[in-house]
Amino acid sequence: MSASVRHILLGVTGGIAAYKSAELVRRLKEQGAEVQVVMTQGARKFVTELTFQALSGKAVRSDIWDHSAEAAMGHIELARWAHEVIIAPASADFIARLAHGMADDLLTTMCLATKAPISIAPAMNHVMWNHPATQTNINILKQRGVQVLGPAEGDQACGETGLGRMLEPAQIIQALDNGRGPPVFAGVKAVVTAGPTREKLDPVRFITNRSSGKMGFAVASALRDAGADVVLISGPVTLPTPQNVTRVNVESAAQMLHAVQQHIHDTQLFIATAAVSDYCAAKIADEKIKKSSESLQLQLARTPDILAAVSASEQRPFLVGFAAETENVERNALGKLTAKRLDMIAANKVGEGLAFDCDDNALTVYWHGGKQELCKCSKQDLARQLVQLINERYCSQPKSNKESE
Repeated sequence: MSASVRHILLGVTGGIAAYKSAELVRRLKEQGAEVQVVMTQGARKFVTELTFQALSGKAVRSDIWDHSAEAAMGHIELARWAHEVIIAPASADFIARLAHGMADDLLTTMCLATKAPISIAPAMNHVMWNHPATQTNINILKQRGVQVLGPAEGDQACGETGLGRMLEPAQIIQALDNGRGPPVFAGVKAVVTAGPTREKLDPVRFITNRSSGKMGFAVASALRDAGADVVLISGPVTLPTPQNVTRVNVESAAQMLHAVQQHIHDTQLFIATAAVSDYCAAKIADEKIKKSSESLQLQLARTPDILAAVSASEQRPFLVGFAAETENVERNALGKLTAKRLDMIAANKVGEGLAFDCDDNALTVYWHGGKQELCKCSKQDLARQLVQLINERYCSQPKSNKESE
């Protein structure tokens, strides 16, 4: 066997996400890797060994008391064979045992015996993921150099929604590839705006839009995963704060501008995903407006243009805007790219069943002299693709420009 072939030991622990691990084996094999699967007893309740054996071409290992293997100290042999160890899915129980140095089955024993880098893809109920014990265990593993891939946010097998889904196999592959070098945005401070703004009409009414904030929160998470120090300035949404992201809550466009101005200093990257209201009430009523006539006229005034203000700043960061359009998407996006002196703009068509209030999206990203289509997929996947594209354009900027920012 050529020394250049990657030896990957894939650990599969108990959880419904174990079915995704079969696809992960297939993708790793497509990359030319040699894959050895080790299953816990819990994993065998969800997926059969035969499935993994057929895909990997190797007999699955699962029992530390397998005398035929352990006669030759099989767990040590596996530990030395592996160039990389990936645990997907990694259950809360496995994470706890690994964090505390347990060696009570083949997989944990092998993890303690190997010198190969270890990556884990957590998968569990969102309450379990957010439990202080789990977060403490995750931090222990991170401090020891274990790479944590995900988890993702979305619908879970229990019927609830939240952070705890195992990343899709393609995302795991991409994260592993990114993890082989330094994080692409390590040392970069990024500010992301997200969600809608609300512009008060009276003490109980306001003008707003249908933005859910999901795209902006996904971008903040993807930037964090890429190593950036992220500040997320969000309008009113019901989304949980991404782990290790600094969140600032605002309501109006004026408040969002103020928050941006407070955090823009020494920022190298500014991504404006927020759907900022274009108009606000010229005068906010002190009391609730009563239904006293057949019609009502409202006098509106322009809200501040946050993106234009950042673009005009003395220490201008790399600027990425968003254009949500119902018609003439490309023309309007290119006009905004030029008018606001942006480095890139991500455009998409919006309307009933498109983008807003949805878990998926598609984007066309424009820059001066180029564009790229990002096909419809989950907003988490789309955010990772967008951040990768931003990195390519960001790195292509002259070094002197970045230093001046």
